[in-house]
Formats: sequence, C-alpha cells, structure tokens
Amino acid sequence: MTSPTEPTGPTEPTEPTGRTGPTGPTAPSSPATPTAPAAQASPASAIAPAPSATSRRRWFALAIVMVAAFMDLVDVTIVNVALPTIQHDEGATTGQIQWITAGYALAFAALLITGGRLGDIFGRKRLFLLGIAGFTVASALCGLAANPEMLVASRVLQGGMAALMVPQVLSIVHATFPAHERGKVFGLFGAIVGLGAVTGPLLGALLTEWDIAGLAWRPIFLINLPVGIAALLLGSRVISESKAPKALKLDLVGVVLVTLAMLALVYPLTQGRENGWPLWGYVMMAASVVIVAALVAYEKAKIRRDGSPLIELSLFKVKSFAAGIAVQTVFGLTMGIFFLTWTLYMQLGLGWSALRAGVTGVPFSIAVSLAAGLSVQQLVPRFGRKVLQAGALTMAAGALVYVWESGHYGLGISSWQMALPLVVMGLGMGLIVAPLTDAVLSEVPREHAGSASGLINTVMQMGNALGLSLVSVVFFNVVEDHMKRGAGSAAFADGFHSALLWVAGVLVAIFLLMFALPRKPAAGPAGPPAEAPAEAPQGQEQGRGTARDEDERRPELV
Repeated sequence: MTSPTEPTGPTEPTEPTGRTGPTGPTAPSSPATPTAPAAQASPASAIAPAPSATSRRRWFALAIVMVAAFMDLVDVTIVNVALPTIQHDEGATTGQIQWITAGYALAFAALLITGGRLGDIFGRKRLFLLGIAGFTVASALCGLAANPEMLVASRVLQGGMAALMVPQVLSIVHATFPAHERGKVFGLFGAIVGLGAVTGPLLGALLTEWDIAGLAWRPIFLINLPVGIAALLLGSRVISESKAPKALKLDLVGVVLVTLAMLALVYPLTQGRENGWPLWGYVMMAASVVIVAALVAYEKAKIRRDGSPLIELSLFKVKSFAAGIAVQTVFGLTMGIFFLTWTLYMQLGLGWSALRAGVTGVPFSIAVSLAAGLSVQQLVPRFGRKVLQAGALTMAAGALVYVWESGHYGLGISSWQMALPLVVMGLGMGLIVAPLTDAVLSEVPREHAGSASGLINTVMQMGNALGLSLVSVVFFNVVEDHMKRGAGSAAFADGFHSALLWVAGVLVAIFLLMFALPRKPAAGPAGPPAEAPAEAPQGQEQGRGTARDEDERRPELV
C-alpha cells in the first residue's frame, strides 16, 4: 500500500520522494535533470542510434518503468481487501494482519531515501532492475508463504525492494526525456496513479473471490511474477543508464536509527493489545524518543563531517516545511487507520464478500482522481492553501456522515448508501494529496529541494505505518470490549465508528496545521525554476510529489 519528484538544485545531489498512502503510489526519487539535446550532447552521442530508433527505445523504457510503478501502486492497495480472507485461512492474529501492511510501509519508508542515493551513485537502471528483481522474488515468497510469519517477513522484503525500485522511476524519466516532453510524460504518470488507485482494490477482490486453482488470496501476490519478469528482461535492453554527477554519500547509521525509532514505536502499539499492554511496550515507546534524540545528534555531526545527512535538519527552520512535514505525517496516519478499519468493517462486521467490498470503494477512488486533477489545474492557482484546508474539512465531514449512516442503517447498510460519505471523503482527499507537496516545498531553498522532497514522502509512509499500528488502539480495543458484552458482528461497526471519529478529529487538526503553509505556493523552491513543465502527478493515494527542471544540471549518462 505507498508519488513524482523534486529535482535538486545545481549543487545538491538527488533524493527520492515517497509514495503517498494506502490507496496509491509510492514515490520515485528526485532525479537530476535530463540529458542535453543532441547539439549539446557528449561525444558519445556520435555513435547513438538514429533519432527514430532512440525515440522508440525511450518510449519503450517509459512503458517499462510505468508498469513497475503501477505494480507498486497496485500492490499497496490490493492487499487490504484480502486481509480478512488471509486472517481466516491462515489463522493470523490481528497483530499479524496489521504487520502485513505496516511492515511493507515501514520498510519502504526506512529505505526510500537510501534507495534514491544508491541509484545516483551506482546507476538508476542498475538499481531499478535490482529492485524489480527483488520485488518479484518477494512477491513469489508472499504468494507461497506457509504461515503468517513468513508472509509478514516477505512483505517487509517486498517493501524494501520497492524502496530500491520506485525512486528510480522518475529519475529515469528525467534522464531520458527532454524538458519539453515531460509534461506529456507526467500526464501519463498521473493516469497510471489514478488507474492504480481504482484497480488495486478491484483486482484484489476479484483474484480473492475467484479462488484461482484453489489458491484463495495468493494470486494477489503471484500476479506480479509474469509482470516483473517481463519488465526485468525488457528493461535490461531498452533503459539507458544514468548517474548523478555529484551524488550524496550513504548514511547507513541514519537509516538504522530511523528504523529503530519507528520499530520502538510501532511494535508495542501493534503487539501491545495482544500481550495485555505490558511494561516493556511503554519502555520501548519511551526509548523511541531517546533514539530520535540520538538521530538528531548524529545527523548534526554527519553534516559537519561530509554534508551528506539522511535528514537535512536545516529544513526544519522553514516554518512552512516543518508544518508540512507534520501534515504529511498525520495525514498518512489518518489514511492508515481508515483504510484498514474500513475493510475489516465491511467484511468482518457486515459479512460482505471481498468483491462487494472492492466494488463499494470505486466511488471513493474516482472522486479522489477527479478532485486531484481539479485542485492542481484550477483551484490551487486561484485559492492557494484554502483548497487544502477545504479538503481536510470535507474529509472530516464525510467521515462524520459515514458515522451517522452506519449507525442509522446498522448492519443492513448497503453499498449505495455508503456512496455519499465515500464520495465526500474522496473529494476531500483529492483536494489535499495532489497540491500538498508543492505547498510544503514552496519556501524550501532550491539547493535542498531534493532532500525535502524525499523527506516529505518518507514521513508520509512512516505516518501510514504508525496509523496501521494504531488500529489496535482505536479499533481492535473497541471491538474486543464490545465482543465481551455480546455485541457480535455489531462490535466491528462500533470499532469502525471509533476509528472514524479519530479520523475526523485528526483531520480537523490537519486543517489547523495548514495555516502554517504559504497562502499561495510559490512557483518553486526559492523562486521559479528556469523552466517549469506541466504539473507532475501525485499519488494515492496519493502521489509522489512534483518535478521541476533545472536544465543547467545534467546527469551523467553511461
């Protein structure tokens, strides 16, 4: 279940962006700018293929990286609808169900920035192919998992491989296409994002419902095998290699500290309820604060030593960026709570099939896609941050309408009765996810645009993982308590009400945080870029950020 990217400034190496959320994409890395036109190319261009052959090859390369991006986007959303079936068939605990989704998001977030830097250092094509090969192998392991523990471990591996693959997608696009063609390419990417948001839940529902060859839920992972193998074979032939001229160094200690801090927080929240909320859980959560303090101290030292920190701490001196990071984190948390509890409510509480649950979500996905396009193209240029704030309040209103409807109609609620609150929530989400990255980045110094873009999308995924772990608190605690009172299936409806009220409250908090964003986003970090192509798509869920060009900075093609 994790959006395009922001390029770095002339002296700043590239960073990856992340994917936004449970319904949509994960984000590629912040690439360097594309190659120079033929007239300015290096001597190697003298032996390049004829223009027509080169043009065909780059469009084939685009198709392959788009397929890989689509595969990742679908894999984020395809799992949720199958979780009740997995729990029933494999006897998974509620904690394991949470880890199947949270493990992917956590691994993706922890390695996202590093995945982008590895591509800058060793070659984006090389890392893309390595990532897609690993993603395919991990998908096979997920599909063949013999028990819930193996499935969780395979999902963590899958998220890690996605973190190597996804950051290269738009980096490859920037290195392959000239600036004047990227508007068309980003339009295609936006269509892929929208298609992934709609396709994932439906495809997951169909594959689970069809029970192909008696495999039940397993085809939702095994379907990646032929796609991944084809992309690997074709990509090795048609994708051109590129590297960043001055790539940042790796910060592996920073990665370890970030991962430990997240695990110290997420693990006790996910497992604490099943273990009776033991003392060690509270100790771990307190330790996460200590680890974050150690991370900050280490990053300051890293900046002084070689200028290649995992987290550019100076960015937090920019008020709009600091507030935007908070918004991204909390928004990811909200989506993590909503999508998991919504699926469990429909299938375990209402007793619906996976297919019916998947079809019920179609109006939501369509509303997100429509509102996202409208917000970027027409509304934000006129009304600025008010559009994002209206989106937060609209989502909160939709959640409250959902609470009323599910209480009013009870266990007899129908799919069409859910359409109204889902459309309202989808419209609100679309108003937020598409323009949010631009709003957060608009006051960031140009030389730190890549680092900022990577950090924005990383915290979105971390927020998602945290939200999935909080499902134990806001949903399963209520379900368990009401089950003890003999509520039966209605306990899941009560748990969903609790989760929706949390979601609505957090969205109001997001509305207030958005007052710290600029009234109207600037044309780009630290002023308008030399050339601003068409708006890059956002994901899922959410998107992957935006991309702007700085033609003075050329990647090294090898």
